[in-house]
Amino acid sequence: MQKTPTVNPSMTGDSPLVSIIVSCYNHQDYIEECILSILNQTYYNIELIVIDDGSSDSSAEILEKLQQEHSFYFERQTNQGLTKTLNKAIKMAKGKYIAPLGSDDIILPNKTAIQVDYLEKRNDIAVVGGNITCIDQDGNIKQKQRHKEYREVDFKTIFKQAKLIPAAPSVMIRADVLNEIGGYNTECRLEDLYLWLTITHAGHKIAVLKDIVAHYREHGSNTYKNYKFMTDSLLQTYGYFSSEPGYDYIKNKTLITMFLKTSKKDRGYAFSLLKRIPLKNYNMKVLRGIGHLALPDKKQ
Repeated sequence: MQKTPTVNPSMTGDSPLVSIIVSCYNHQDYIEECILSILNQTYYNIELIVIDDGSSDSSAEILEKLQQEHSFYFERQTNQGLTKTLNKAIKMAKGKYIAPLGSDDIILPNKTAIQVDYLEKRNDIAVVGGNITCIDQDGNIKQKQRHKEYREVDFKTIFKQAKLIPAAPSVMIRADVLNEIGGYNTECRLEDLYLWLTITHAGHKIAVLKDIVAHYREHGSNTYKNYKFMTDSLLQTYGYFSSEPGYDYIKNKTLITMFLKTSKKDRGYAFSLLKRIPLKNYNMKVLRGIGHLALPDKKQ
């Protein structure tokens, strides 16, 4: 049973509506915890929109049960892909702010309240994120967490240092800005990086709070572990901004970084990346990677 997204009639006054949108695909082991983390927010003027994107596991059945118990908007559809599904949810959203959340991630109880308070005070900020804690597939907090200080970033900053962007589960975005730039690029595989680059390229700023606001779940299907996918996707994303000053530097930096990472783990792919790095751009990272390749292959 579906329910049309509506503003909670008990919410009045100065509490703006926040639309939290979730696209779920084959996350039966994680989706209930994700949804309950939204329902347990201390900020209560929330519209929850959940779309199951053609899951082949029990995700949809779990969501149907949760929807019947908690009365949020839910629908099932044939598989359309993440970005098309998120764009669909964005068009349905009625909130002043929109917070996308991965169906395997968790937000902490005060996330929404903290970020609404911040955005209401800072009209010059389009997106606010925060720190995250990484957890494993069983929900255990992983060691060696790196939490960063507060920062505000613009296009030039994140174009050269993508690591400064906010983590996906930590964000809240002004709905008018999201609609201004047309939502997610359905052709880009690194949808979050492209979104932050596009928003800042349009002249808006992003802030990342020092507060820990979400848990990011690391498991076998995380795409960042696929080096070829990540390399190709990073180059694709930066390619949309190839006319920007510094593009060649970013392109070569990406190739060098991924070459060094793969030089110990995927020698064949590392060799293919080395061939794409101009000799004039060789630096200590490249030489270290070549050194790794010169060592005997332990798999032999």
